[in-house]
Amino acid sequence: MTLRVLAAMSGGVDSAVAAARAAEAGHDVTGVHLALSKNPQSYRTGARGCCTAEDSRDARRAADVIGIPFYVWDMAEEFDRDVVQDFVAEYAAGRTPNPCLRCNEKIKFEAVLDRAVALGFDAVCTGHHVRKAGGRLRRSVDADKDQSYVLGVLDRDQVAHAMFPLGDCTKDEVRAEAERRGLAVADKPDSHDICFIADGDTAGFLNTRLEGGPGPIKDESGEVLGTHQGAHTYTVGQRKGLNLGGAAERRYVLSIEPVDNTVTVGPRESLRVDEITAERPVWSGGAPFAEPTACTVQLRAHGEVYSCTAVQRDGELFLRLDEPATGVAAGQAAVLYDGDTVLGSGTIAATARSGEPVAAG
Repeated sequence: MTLRVLAAMSGGVDSAVAAARAAEAGHDVTGVHLALSKNPQSYRTGARGCCTAEDSRDARRAADVIGIPFYVWDMAEEFDRDVVQDFVAEYAAGRTPNPCLRCNEKIKFEAVLDRAVALGFDAVCTGHHVRKAGGRLRRSVDADKDQSYVLGVLDRDQVAHAMFPLGDCTKDEVRAEAERRGLAVADKPDSHDICFIADGDTAGFLNTRLEGGPGPIKDESGEVLGTHQGAHTYTVGQRKGLNLGGAAERRYVLSIEPVDNTVTVGPRESLRVDEITAERPVWSGGAPFAEPTACTVQLRAHGEVYSCTAVQRDGELFLRLDEPATGVAAGQAAVLYDGDTVLGSGTIAATARSGEPVAAG
């Protein structure tokens, strides 16, 4: 069946090959580049960042080679509101957000998909490395490039209107195919880190947007060990940059309390948690778990996978890990899997160790 497909083209190799595959499959494909920055030079430094005038030109050239119409959609206002400002607000609240998840949720598969459907398109095609089978998301065959975690926030309707042509191949195969197709982006470097922080300095970016100030670094007993220059520059599990000398063992950030501007540190053992509460659950691969159900969970991008028992109650998702995890930060996503199939997700709100009080943030 021929579909009207809107191909989101970032200017990189993955989205170009995905669009080419959709067109080759006989679909009626239109390419669109999302202009996400009000200043198109502000979001790239070498291989870091995205959304420059160069990226738009690369996407247009790829569309010309493929032979499909091409447009640029200005999404800078939506991106700033729903991704950048959300990122800053989450850090201000002592949480550690993942802006790639928020971009997929709010921009690529909400704002763009809504507009696409309104214009009569049947699906949005992207270059994400993930498979789709039976209406459910599955991990890519390329484990190193798998992006099912950052798409775990999509709901069932969004997955139904999505097309992911690259899930059955590796990144090396994508680059080789791009070269065979004559796409100039075949050797273009992947973008890294947070796209809107082109220099990679997250702390510096936050310092220009949040009013920080010195505050205490305490141990678990409440003893003051030192001073920080802004609690928003820390994340749970962080070891470097604490500037605490003289300790017999390494210390890690255990919690961040923005209300009193306190960072609490302790040994790695104190990072171990096996109970997680997640809010805003979304189920794309099955019905919500009304009873405790065995599955696996991934707690950060490219992170370890843990066996667990999950259940949804009163609008929240409760997880009990079979083995403790470390460095679990509020604000990150907990994505549930059945084997390599995505079941659903929730945003981590609190963690605990069995028999201890729940720790928020």
